[in-house]
Parts: sequence; C-alpha cells; structure tokens
Amino acid sequence: MWTELIPHELTPGRFVRIAREVQRLVAPNASLMTGPGTNSYVIGDPPAAVLDPGPDDPAHLGLLQQAVPHPAYIFVTHTHRDHSAGARALAAATGAPIVGLPPPADGRQDETCVPAVHPAHDEVFTAGGTPLRAIHTPGHASNHVCFLLEESLLLFSGDHVLDGVTPVILPPDGDMAAYIDSLQRLKAYGPRAIAPGHGRVLADPIGSIDHVIAHRAKREAKVLTVLNAMGRGTLDELLPQVYSDVKPALLRIARLSLEAHLIKLVREGRAGRAGDSWLACPE
Repeated sequence: MWTELIPHELTPGRFVRIAREVQRLVAPNASLMTGPGTNSYVIGDPPAAVLDPGPDDPAHLGLLQQAVPHPAYIFVTHTHRDHSAGARALAAATGAPIVGLPPPADGRQDETCVPAVHPAHDEVFTAGGTPLRAIHTPGHASNHVCFLLEESLLLFSGDHVLDGVTPVILPPDGDMAAYIDSLQRLKAYGPRAIAPGHGRVLADPIGSIDHVIAHRAKREAKVLTVLNAMGRGTLDELLPQVYSDVKPALLRIARLSLEAHLIKLVREGRAGRAGDSWLACPE
C-alpha cells in the first residue's frame, strides 16, 4: 500500500503528496543536523492543517500559507528551532492556534514558539474531517509529541524516528531511558508508515523502530565495555573509543548521546559518577 505512495523527492520548495490526505514540503535548511531539510506537512484533503512549519523562512512559510490559507491547527512535534521557528509567524498570518508542548528551559529550545493548545497524551484533534492523535514521546526532547493519522495510521514522528540515522539525545532535557520507552510504546499503535521530520517516508515502521532500539542497545553495550576496561573516564576520554566507528566530524554530536547513555546507566546502578568522571561499577 504505502510503497506506491513513497516518492524519493526531497527537493526544497516543492510539494510532494505522500498519502491521499498528506503533502510534504521540505524546508531550505539542509545541514549536518537536518539532512536534506526539515519536513513540513500539510494535512487534510482539502488541506486543513500544518505540521512542523520548520524554520522562520518567509518563502517556505509563504508556500505553506498558500497551500493552507486558513488552517485549523498548526501542530509542532517539539520546539527545536528547525521544526518550530516558523510557527509564530504562520500563526500570526493565519490566526491558527499552535498545538504543542511548551519549550523546556534547557537553552536549546525555540522560545518564540508558545503553543496555545497543549495536547494531552492520546488526545485526538480533527482538522477538515481528518482525526490526528497526539502521542507524547519524550526522549529526544521532553516535550516531543508524535502525531498519528487515525484512518491511515501514518505516524508523523518528528525527530523521534528518522530516515537512515538515529536521533541525537540531548541531555539534560533529552533522556535515553524515556526515549527507548517511547519507541516501545509507539509500536502498540500499529503504524503502517512513518513520515519523519527529516528524510523519506519509512514503509516498514515497526522494523525501523526495532532497528533504532537495537542500535541503542548495541551502543549502550559498547559504553559499558569501554567504561569497564578503562575503569573511569571523562566524556572526552570515553568518546573516541565508544564511537570509534563514527567520523571525527560527528564526534561533537555523538558526545551528547554518550552522555545520555551514561546518565541512564548511572540511574540503573550500572555505572557511577564522580565530578566530571564516569566510573565502572565494581562487580
């Protein structure tokens, strides 16, 4: 079913229909962190809502407003700037309420995004006759929310599940244990495809989720192996060994997820901490 609806077109500024009631518009903000750019989605047939308006780029927001002049809602999966920075301007131009959770105070959030509606977990919104379920999925960010189209079971995953890469977990707001729990919980909704915040539609949603869970488990095992061999170490001492398979240019980003893994292990009593050093637990 979904394979026929999945084009591999990720050119910014061009609407691509990925399902009967969904169009994708890639923002012109390609980078190391955003891949080909942030995916904004127009939902409804006819269009009735916008999900993740992306950066505060006038041309990109203008295209979204042309496609949906009077949206019922502007949904935001989380308040990292590449997803939410355009929400305030689009809301001002259209009068639509922003639906999302408030930005956490960790210094990494888009504080210009002030949602008018805070979705409860499992709350269902209807835009143009299209029901959309909010699923709270903390991990990448504590205020992360995925949205599920009730009829087609297409899951808008924001940065929780991505195309070809695993999301960075950014402590202290990001939480590795919460992230894994949220991944497991998503499978219970039985999604038939995933429309991620960056990249192509994922036609094997459960397989994609299981792949991320397995990847995190493998990385956690390597963290423990390295920590046990060293006995103790700072993040910068552990990093090149735990991420020996990662290009040097990506180590700065990997350092964040390493810290998230270590925090999880300390909470579980499988590692310790003394100041800036992380400690292997005695057997």
